[in-house]
Amino acid sequence: MNSTIFKPTTPPPSHPSSLFPQITACKTIRDLHQVHALFIKTRQIHDPLAAAEILRFYALSAHRNIEWARSVFNHMRTPNCFSWNTIIRALAESSVDEHPLEALLLFSQMVSYGFVGPNRFTFPSVLKACAKMRNLGVGKCVHGMVVKFGLDTDEFVVSNLVRMYVMCKVMEDAHLLFSRSVVVYGHLNERKQEGNVVLWNVIVDGYVRVGDIRAARALFDKMPQRSVVSWNVMISGCAQNGFFKEAIDLFRDMQIENVYPNYVTLVSVLPAISRLGALELGKWIHLYAGKNRIEIDDVLGSALVDMYSKCGSIEKALLVFEKLPKKNVITWNAIISGLAMHGRVEDALDYFKKMEPTGVVPSDVTYIGILSACSHAGLVEQGRSFFNHMVNVISLEPRIEHYGCMVDLLGRAGLLEEAEELILNMPIQPDDVTWKALLGACKKQGNIDMGKRVAEVLMDLAPHDSGSYVALSNMHASLGNWEAVAKVRLQMKDMDIRKDPGGSSIELDGVIHEFVVEDESHPQAREIHSMLEEISNQLSLEGHRPDTTQVLLNMDEEEKQSVLHYHSEKIATAFGLISTAPQTPLRIVKNLRICEDCHSSLKLISKIYERKIIVRDRKRFHHFEQGLCSCMDYW
Repeated sequence: MNSTIFKPTTPPPSHPSSLFPQITACKTIRDLHQVHALFIKTRQIHDPLAAAEILRFYALSAHRNIEWARSVFNHMRTPNCFSWNTIIRALAESSVDEHPLEALLLFSQMVSYGFVGPNRFTFPSVLKACAKMRNLGVGKCVHGMVVKFGLDTDEFVVSNLVRMYVMCKVMEDAHLLFSRSVVVYGHLNERKQEGNVVLWNVIVDGYVRVGDIRAARALFDKMPQRSVVSWNVMISGCAQNGFFKEAIDLFRDMQIENVYPNYVTLVSVLPAISRLGALELGKWIHLYAGKNRIEIDDVLGSALVDMYSKCGSIEKALLVFEKLPKKNVITWNAIISGLAMHGRVEDALDYFKKMEPTGVVPSDVTYIGILSACSHAGLVEQGRSFFNHMVNVISLEPRIEHYGCMVDLLGRAGLLEEAEELILNMPIQPDDVTWKALLGACKKQGNIDMGKRVAEVLMDLAPHDSGSYVALSNMHASLGNWEAVAKVRLQMKDMDIRKDPGGSSIELDGVIHEFVVEDESHPQAREIHSMLEEISNQLSLEGHRPDTTQVLLNMDEEEKQSVLHYHSEKIATAFGLISTAPQTPLRIVKNLRICEDCHSSLKLISKIYERKIIVRDRKRFHHFEQGLCSCMDYW
């Protein structure tokens, strides 16, 4: 790229449209075509300002058309700086893959021709093109030109330089440039203050992109001033990197600081709410969107459908879905997957049928939802049919997740050999999730021999994942082979592998209360313990006997019963019973699969206390009511 030195040029007025009211009056491309034709006929098109404004409308308006913009630019005899900047910006911002490269080529021509030099409006677009292409080499050349043109102190040029390094994942250079340019203290004029906030946002976003949430949060906390974008970046970063509670805490802090959430904020925080099952907060966000006239389009609508589904309110999810004026494939996927998760299999299949007449083509995610629905209900033949339909009719290449669903479907139905054969004959390498589906089925069906074999495969495939070691230990324990159990546990200790602790949470009045096995850390631990004793006595009166076969530990029967007594979902249920009015539904989220003893206990608890208890475990929802569960004991 030619690096001829120019003095930075003073840009012409950014909006010469006031000189051409007939252009300003255009509402559509067709209107502009008519004005364009008139300008050609009257030769007014040769006026650089008139041509520049025609170009701006084609290139940057809501009705933009790059082809026409390119044609207008190519017919200009001597484009001014405004026109060069307009076409470069249009190409740099385009979603077409080839256009950022074309923007860089035009910038090279602009510099090479030497008639007009770039200015502070040129470089942000050029750097944006470099960032989109992740082209660090060209980006560094442009950085050199920025310095030569004396624009390395311009707030918005610098913020785009930092963004370029961020997008190329060169955080060391990005942070160095940020440190040299940012202002932490001192009075700034409005333009410099705005530029300073943008610069902070860009560097925080950079650390979020590379997954370094700790560094991002440290910088965020140091920001002298935060915009709504600053909060959105941090909330989204936490939600996308598994820091769900932190994302919700940030959302609350944002409002304490009187920063009003916008559309992006809501879309960013809803996945965190979904994961934690914070229904009350989700309802508040839905209400907030309505009160503040934030449009619930297909994207926000999909997030709301997903949130209500994952927070246990599938009926509300259906209401939101039906009210959406426009539904994309993500929206359909959200409702189908939600219905599947709640065991509403017939409804899931019905919505899949309704999808086709709308013209929305099912995606690979749609079929994951449908296959999951079939798996939850044991619909083996229908599952096979949907899998074949996806491959042979829709022509979608099965992903590892589809094979995982099929393995789960077959395994739950007791077809373990067929499930194993499917894994061994898959055209793609099976991952640990696929093998775990088979391992879970082996445990459920009591096939210890295959289970031990699968566990050993998993220990080779994912040597530091505790799941396979725990499963193997449990299988040895179920046979009473305590020597083999001790050997597996010693291996875990030597490799510093720790079992994932079981945990449950319940949301009350917008606060999420979390519990683990034998948890006594809650401020109301004494009252919870008393309630657990009452529950145990009531269960005994109903003839319930703890299923101690679920406790695979070398201890006596009484100790095993005590362990079952203090499972986290029972503690969460006890807390819910003492903290809410009679007949209030309880919604509990568990991080692992619910055990059989807790499942049978919660069925009776729902009958004894006349409560609807909704539990979301790692695989699905269980709706306990009047002594029954929605899963019909197939889970």
